[in-house]
Amino acid sequence: MTDTAVNCDKCPFRAKYDQNPKSILGRLWRWHINWCPGWKKYMLSKSGEERKQLALTYDQNKFLSK
Repeated sequence: MTDTAVNCDKCPFRAKYDQNPKSILGRLWRWHINWCPGWKKYMLSKSGEERKQLALTYDQNKFLSK
């Protein structure tokens, strides 16, 4: 796993989204993960079940079929 992928677990913006998805920083993070190459690597580094759960949590349908 790359350093970028590890940082996704500890991302302060992700924590803001988890605390309050409607906050400005939370919405910024949610927009960011749509194109972030680090988030894609992070998601692909997860097992199928973990990836599915994260995809459902963050409404990322593109990762449900991978």
